[in-house]
Amino acid sequence: MSILKESLKFIKKYSMVIALAVVFLLFAILTGGRLLYPQNLSNLLLQNAYVLVMACGMLLCILTGGNIDLSVGSTVCLIGAIAAQMLAGTSLHPVLIILICLLLSGIIGVWQGFWIGNIHIPPFICTLAGMFLFRGLGRAILDSKTVAISNKTFLNIFASYINVPGLDGEVKWSAFIVGIIISVFLIVNTIRSRANKAKKGYKQASAVSEFGKMAVIDALILYYTWKLSHYKGIPVMALWVLAIVFLYAFITSKTAFGRYFYAVGGNEKATKLSGINTERVYFLAYTSMSLLAGLSGLLMAARIGSVNGDTGNSFEMDAIGSCFIGGASAYGGSGTVPGIMVGAILLGVINQGMSIIGLNNNWQYVVKGAVLLIAVIFDVVSNHKTGKAG
Repeated sequence: MSILKESLKFIKKYSMVIALAVVFLLFAILTGGRLLYPQNLSNLLLQNAYVLVMACGMLLCILTGGNIDLSVGSTVCLIGAIAAQMLAGTSLHPVLIILICLLLSGIIGVWQGFWIGNIHIPPFICTLAGMFLFRGLGRAILDSKTVAISNKTFLNIFASYINVPGLDGEVKWSAFIVGIIISVFLIVNTIRSRANKAKKGYKQASAVSEFGKMAVIDALILYYTWKLSHYKGIPVMALWVLAIVFLYAFITSKTAFGRYFYAVGGNEKATKLSGINTERVYFLAYTSMSLLAGLSGLLMAARIGSVNGDTGNSFEMDAIGSCFIGGASAYGGSGTVPGIMVGAILLGVINQGMSIIGLNNNWQYVVKGAVLLIAVIFDVVSNHKTGKAG
C-alpha cells in the first residue's frame, strides 16, 4: 500500500515532466524520428528562447495572485522596432543600442509597475491598455513596414554559435563538454543539498527518487548536447536563456525577497501586516517582466533578422501558458522556475512536432488550448481550490 502511495505521490509531483517525456516520444514517433534530428533539436531552443525568458518574468507576476501581463508581446514588437530602426538609421554601436533598448523596456516596466503597484489599477486592465498602446507605437515606428537587420555585430551577440578554435571542427566537441560539466555540477549540487538538509534535520525525498530524477535529467542533457555537437554547437542564445533562468531560479528559491512574491500570492493582507511592502513587490514584478520582454524583442529580432508590426503577436499567451502548464497556480503563491521551464519546453515540443507533421495551423491552436485547459484543471482539482474559482 505504501509503495502505491509513494508512486502516486511521485506521479503527481512530476506529472508535467512525465507529460513532457510522453509528448516528446509521441512526436518522435509521429514525425518518423525527424524531431530528433540535430537541426530540429537546436531549433527547439532557438524558436522558444523568448518563451523561456519571458516565462521567468511572468512567473513573478502570477505568483502575486494569478496576475498576468498582457502587454509583453507588444513590448517585444516595440523594442524590436526601435532596435531595427536604430541599427538601420544610426551609426551607434550595437552594444549601445542594446543598452538603450533595455533601458526603454525598463521604463515601460516602471510605467506599468507604478500604475499597478502604487495606484492599484488592476493588472489585467493596465496591461491590456499597454498591449494596444505599445503595439501601436511599434507599428508607427516601423511605418507599417518590415525592417531588416543586417548588422553582424548585433546578430553575433544574440544569434551566433560558440566555436572553440582547435577543439571544434566538423564535430563541435565544446557543446558536449559543456553538457558533461553541467551534468557533473547537477550531481554535485544534489549531493551537497542533501547533505545540508540532513545536517539540519530537514525532511527530504528518498535518495533513490532524487538521484533517479537527476540521472534522467543528466542523460537528457548529455543527449541534447551530443546532438548539438553534430550540428553547429551551442547557440549564444542558449547562454542568454541560461543566465536568465539561473538568475530567476536563484531569486525565487534562495533570497528572502524572492519569497515575498509567494507571500503576496498566498495572503496579501497578512503579508502587508507583517511589514512587507506589497506595492514594491508588484512594482518590481512588472518592471522585471518588461525588461525580459525587451530582451526577448532583441533575441527575436536577431534570430529572424527583421521586425514587422506583427512581431511578438501572441507571445504573452505562450509565456502565460508555459507558467500554468509548468505548475504555477492560477491563484498565485505557487510555482517554480524549473517547473515553468518544463512547461515552456513542452509547448515548444508540441509546436515543433505539429509543424513537422504538417498539422493545420488552426488545429495547432486547438491542441495548445486543450493542453493549457488540462493543466489548469489539474491545478484546481489537485489543490482543492474549486471554491475559490467563484
